[in-house]
Amino acid sequence: MITLDAVSKRYSGKFGHVDALIDVSVRVKPADIFGIVGFSGAGKSTLIRMVNRLEDPDSGTVTVDGDDVTAMTRKELLTSRRNVGMVFQQFNLLETKTVFRNVAMPLILAGRSRAEIARRVAEVLDIVELADKRDARISQLSGGQKQRVGIARALATEPDILLCDEATSALDPKTTESILQLLKRINQTMGVTILLITHQMHVVQRICNKVAVMEAGRVVEQGSVIEVFGNPQSATTQEFVRTVINDQIPDAVVELVKQDHRNARIYRLRYVGVSASNTLLSQLSRTANLEVNILAATVEQLEDTVVGLFHVQLVGSDEAIRAGAQLIDAAGIAKEEVQL
Repeated sequence: MITLDAVSKRYSGKFGHVDALIDVSVRVKPADIFGIVGFSGAGKSTLIRMVNRLEDPDSGTVTVDGDDVTAMTRKELLTSRRNVGMVFQQFNLLETKTVFRNVAMPLILAGRSRAEIARRVAEVLDIVELADKRDARISQLSGGQKQRVGIARALATEPDILLCDEATSALDPKTTESILQLLKRINQTMGVTILLITHQMHVVQRICNKVAVMEAGRVVEQGSVIEVFGNPQSATTQEFVRTVINDQIPDAVVELVKQDHRNARIYRLRYVGVSASNTLLSQLSRTANLEVNILAATVEQLEDTVVGLFHVQLVGSDEAIRAGAQLIDAAGIAKEEVQL
């Protein structure tokens, strides 16, 4: 559906140059909700603007539905863009115009008939649950309603792809949740592929099935949300994941553990699926001469799967602790010893 292959982009100015993208390769499959996450300046916005060629790469190729976007003529590009809707952080709406006029704009520019425009605008306003705001002016709407108008406008030409550029960053948490659920519903009921960029990992957690993490113009990690959240490899990814899955032991607990001078080891465990953790804890508790203390635990749902992280203190003889560690390994749960 969308493929960026070895794409690089450099911006030059009187103060030198900035490498916005460095040899970036990403593949978004049909019906994915693919999240690109990174801190400010990571290159996210440049990447997403490559898809509809609002930016041209210095090297590499960008293909959409098998067509090389970078090789398209202006006429071909205009046709291609009708299949790619875009939702912006700051809405980019005509404040003095009505909701109907804003949503109708891409259809007017495409030369659709009045009857077609009226029909399609009614359809998409119903999808975003704003049918009753048809004749309201944009200036009269809340931030969440404005973003819904932006989504309706992006859907007006019946695109197969929706690009979301920090679409929830300007919204409060409750409104953000409603917009994310709307995007997920659009993906599930209409089959629209969604590529979104964000600096908020919880956005990825809530609706994405794939994610790529960017740092300084490069993709440092990518894969399914479960893979990346369950076992983050890069320091940047670990920092992002920590915002939704806390992997630290509370300070108060650390102090109590330091005061306990018995023979013990602490392990940080990551698991996928409830049954794996329940079975392991049951087995550990039955291990001879081994005391098991859970110092911290976090459980989150990603897609339809539970991913958890917990810190376990094993107290006992070296032999008992070794037996407990072997049980953890046998369960296939990722284990990392923690030094306080």
